[in-house]
Amino acid sequence: MTAPAGTPATTAGGTTASTTVHPAADPAANPAGRAAPGPAADPAAGTGVRPRVLAVIPARGGSRGVPGKNLAEVAGVPLVVRAVQACRGAATVTDVVVSTDAGPIADAARAAGADAIRRPAAISGDTASSEAAVLHALDAFEELHSVTVDVVLLVQCTSPFLTSSDVESVAAAVATGAADSALTVAPFHGFLWREADGDAAGVNHDKAVRPRRQDRPRDLLETGAAYAMDAAGFRSARHRFFGRTLPVATDPARVLEIDDPHDLARARLLAPLFTPPPHPRAPNEGPQLP
Repeated sequence: MTAPAGTPATTAGGTTASTTVHPAADPAANPAGRAAPGPAADPAAGTGVRPRVLAVIPARGGSRGVPGKNLAEVAGVPLVVRAVQACRGAATVTDVVVSTDAGPIADAARAAGADAIRRPAAISGDTASSEAAVLHALDAFEELHSVTVDVVLLVQCTSPFLTSSDVESVAAAVATGAADSALTVAPFHGFLWREADGDAAGVNHDKAVRPRRQDRPRDLLETGAAYAMDAAGFRSARHRFFGRTLPVATDPARVLEIDDPHDLARARLLAPLFTPPPHPRAPNEGPQLP
């Protein structure tokens, strides 16, 4: 999918996304080091314990469209690392894991501060669903650390310009009880068409009527970048959309999903627009300290 041409956000299984779109919130920065899994203290909460929120990043080693895609670099940073950084910068997220069948991806994930969970071959092929990877990672993480996850996220590392604010917004929507499931969306104003039997019909409009943009209902494009689900509900539904689904608005300029080499090339060209420049140094200042 390229930005922002595609279909408006729809939910599978007949669930319709809420028409209320919540803007992204600016999260507080996470510390550089993440504590070992355990109850997360929240001074603002009456119980002193906040929800356990697990971000799962599926990252297979194989890719038909772009070989080695999840380790491909944009602005000098591998895609899987960019996703880990976005998740670790979201204040509501307590833990980040990468689900992978590839050792180099696992190594990159750990170096970036995430856990890595080995994905079985049975759910590592081209036909495996993202939900299967998230369910496996959720079960494995809980068993490994003897914790109960309250909210689970599906975060795609093929969306290179995902921000911590985007991740925080979907996570907080579910963690606060505002929704059972949430997804990132962007405003969409295009006219969609579908061909059938030698003719073309409007999908989100009547082709016999051409309303002004301001007179049309607002459509939303599912960005494919981040989803959040109540963990118990996700286990029951075995799908990312269930119950009350809340679309969270993101910057349409950042909507880009890498599916083929052209998408990767575009991401690399656009990266300077979305990546903060390095801190300026004097010529003889020497290397910056971390």
